[in-house]
Amino acid sequence: MTTDQPPVKYDAEAIQVLEGLEAVRKRPSMYIGSTSPTGLHQLLYEVVDNSVDEALAGYCDKIVVVLKKDGSVEVTDNGGGIPIGIHPKVGRPALEVALTRLHAGGKFGGGRYKVSGGLHGVGVSVVNALSSWLEAKVKYEGGVYTQRYERGVPVTEVVKVGTTKESGTIIRFLPDPDVFESPAMDLDVVSQRLRDIAYLNSGLRMILKDERPEPPFEMEYLYKGGIVQFVQHLNKTRDVLHPKPIYVDSKKENIEIEAALQYHDGYVENIYSFVNTIRTIEGGTHESGFKQALTRVVNDYARKVNALKNGESLSGEDIREGLTAVLHVKMSDPQFEGQTKTKLGNSDATGLVNSAVGEALATFLEENPAVGKRIIEKAITASRAREAARKARDLTRRKNALEFSGLPGKLTDCSSRDPAESELFLVEGDSAGGSAKQGRDRMLQAILPLRGKILNVEKARLDKILNHEEIRNIITALGTGIADEFDLGKARYHKIIIMCDADVDGAHIRTLLLTFFFRYMPRLIDAGYVYIAQPPLFLVKKGKTEKYLYSDHDLEMYTRRLGNGGYSVQRYKGLGEMNADQLFDTTMDPGKRTLLQVNVNDVMDAEQIFSTLMGDKVEPRREFIQANARKVKNIDTIG
Repeated sequence: MTTDQPPVKYDAEAIQVLEGLEAVRKRPSMYIGSTSPTGLHQLLYEVVDNSVDEALAGYCDKIVVVLKKDGSVEVTDNGGGIPIGIHPKVGRPALEVALTRLHAGGKFGGGRYKVSGGLHGVGVSVVNALSSWLEAKVKYEGGVYTQRYERGVPVTEVVKVGTTKESGTIIRFLPDPDVFESPAMDLDVVSQRLRDIAYLNSGLRMILKDERPEPPFEMEYLYKGGIVQFVQHLNKTRDVLHPKPIYVDSKKENIEIEAALQYHDGYVENIYSFVNTIRTIEGGTHESGFKQALTRVVNDYARKVNALKNGESLSGEDIREGLTAVLHVKMSDPQFEGQTKTKLGNSDATGLVNSAVGEALATFLEENPAVGKRIIEKAITASRAREAARKARDLTRRKNALEFSGLPGKLTDCSSRDPAESELFLVEGDSAGGSAKQGRDRMLQAILPLRGKILNVEKARLDKILNHEEIRNIITALGTGIADEFDLGKARYHKIIIMCDADVDGAHIRTLLLTFFFRYMPRLIDAGYVYIAQPPLFLVKKGKTEKYLYSDHDLEMYTRRLGNGGYSVQRYKGLGEMNADQLFDTTMDPGKRTLLQVNVNDVMDAEQIFSTLMGDKVEPRREFIQANARKVKNIDTIG
């Protein structure tokens, strides 16, 4: 990777100090979001982002991440290295200053980093503070230097240990188990982040090594096709309307704008936006500019080719149906909301992105009228379906207004009106629903039985979804509305518990419900409101002793302890086989039950899974099954 800018002197004076490090260990969530696995992985991202900044500045083309057996993580780059000279204001080596002081780094001045994801400058120092130990090794101006820290405090001086013709930085750290709920890095989460970085930085080689399993293994990501290849990867499970993504590459004033977009025949939109390789999960001004350009240009083109009558226009939602897009903006002074950088706030980004994307998209549509026609036809169909969905919603509201409670007749509600303590069980089948109603805690637990399998929303537009009775019942019971009308504050229950049989049909119903929530009520999942019940698979009786077991492994271990004979095993094929008190004791009692909380670590990965398993395209699903079938030990307990 190269840069048109001449190298900027990077020495001890380039490190600017703004404040100390005292508060980090007391309030880690202020700096990394939380002490959950999300916050743990943020430590790694802070170190990796610094290496990526070296790549963006043109000094680095390879980053290696190693997950070590002892739980530590090592990040190596071949960038310029951190300066080791004495800082003129602090009187300590610049390496130590960068690793022990908040807001100390080369990104606050000096001009070396024109584009940077780590502009808050608290990254590596926070990692240092929240690690049991951290070791830094720097290759800088012909020397190799090291320093070790424990919980953010230097325990050695900066020591020269050798000479080299190379340059770069090696940071190895062990997350502090006293700070984090679980200090083990998740391989899938890490690999997805490194993959995304490689897509966003054409030509940057990302290598991930995991030394924890036997044997160790290694993955490498290098994508010369950049974000065009990224979009093609995201759409690999879809039937696309045009084989080659539309590509935007423009520089407007001080912002570099890159975007790739491709339509498929599905009904969901997926726009993934980034600033300086940092994922802006909540979007921001750059994403607003992108959407504005798309709406404006497609409407202008539709009128030009007489696809719309006078005065008609397509909404942004209509035009974005079936769109997959990646937007990557590089800028010198991004203003993020919070250290975890989830939303861009620079006001000038809206107009600049709008202009750049609009120009490129207008040119593409002029030069590719056949593709333009397909995009417009899809948007017009989406508009008609949206109008039908609106009428279906209005009809549902009118019907509810005529009913006494406005709630589904099948719903057995709880007495409490406090959503924070109220639970809704979505129960497979009327038989199990009957047992759940009899055994429940009437004050806190509501029951909604579901008849059979609900509609696969992955293959249906919103108008068809709203005409499905079981889904309408769920929407009405929850009280939140759906899609663009969704309001989390109106949720009538803060625990929505999917309770299905422990067999293949139950797993399918559970997956259909999760698909619905992921596509049309994702904020329920984000808020932590969606759970999966864990009913027992077996009841083992020996004399007067009864034991419920939840897996084949548990059964094997328990019966082995019981010895030969003298006991009986009942296999529950369905929830309806349990009477009311058994169902409550094993699956519903808050004091005894086990619930799995549903969360999404990586939205793009979840999108891939749902589109693969629930979409129209057969081949990706077959490949997934072939790749994962041997992981299923007992087909009766799949899922």
